[in-house]
Amino acid sequence: MIVFVRVSRLTIRFVGMVLCACAVFAGGGVTVSAGQLRSITEGVYSRQQAERAKPIYEAQCASCHGVALEGAVGTPLTGDSFLANWSGRPLSNLVDKTEKTMPFNSPGTLSRQQATDLTAYMLEVGKFPAGRAELNEAGLAEIALPTVTNSGANAKKGNLAELMRAIAFPNSNIIFNLQLYDPSKEPKKAMPVPYDYVKWGDTVYPGWLAVDQAAVALSESAPLLLTPRLCQNGRPAPVDRPDWKKYVADLVDVAQLAYQTSKARNYDAFVDFSDKLNQACANCHKVYRDVGGTEGSGMQPCTVPNP
Repeated sequence: MIVFVRVSRLTIRFVGMVLCACAVFAGGGVTVSAGQLRSITEGVYSRQQAERAKPIYEAQCASCHGVALEGAVGTPLTGDSFLANWSGRPLSNLVDKTEKTMPFNSPGTLSRQQATDLTAYMLEVGKFPAGRAELNEAGLAEIALPTVTNSGANAKKGNLAELMRAIAFPNSNIIFNLQLYDPSKEPKKAMPVPYDYVKWGDTVYPGWLAVDQAAVALSESAPLLLTPRLCQNGRPAPVDRPDWKKYVADLVDVAQLAYQTSKARNYDAFVDFSDKLNQACANCHKVYRDVGGTEGSGMQPCTVPNP
């Protein structure tokens, strides 16, 4: 059962509410966007502007998004998957995203003009025609990227990295945290002041209840790793490979064991359990996530290994 809360000055009452988040990522055929927006096929940037952005891209973006914008750790910035991600949206959205969230490790360090120039560079690499005038602030909201028709399995799904970070990462950490404390001895958490929904949530299901739910989340969500979706870098997740299926099955087995152990409130049995969970995760990571670097630093995640 999920409990939600509404806060007033005098009291806290439980109420029902529904929160929903959806990550949109699609792929398929391309058609030019209709409506009032101009198309990027009309020569909306200049070649000089794109060339001005090239060294900025090489210094700030290429390590994640690839030398040719093909995608590496980060998503591709050209091609079908890029267009699917930004289907029919105005260029102002893309510039906003670049300016406010990039580079990944130091967001907000690019100026508005640099973000606009980088957008021009993306259009040039994507083989959209250049014009005489530069892309400028006044035109960003009036120019649309092409509309892309969704292609089934990859439509409206979070990518693999987003799924892992949303479910597997936080819930695994709850179980790993058993190395540090006994849930039955966890002190009761006080209501946060000032009020905070996330901190309040930690007070509702404390101790072993949090461990129960983490194990259920891992067990029940693991099959989602077998549904077709894209990796963070735009490549299809290798869901049909036998080794991938085995890694998922191993995660389910470990998560179910965690649930049984948690329901028994057997803290001593968890002493060696973190090693089991860590091994189940690492077996997959070292093949599909960490290629080309130490754990977590591989530059080609979701790369299918050589046979």
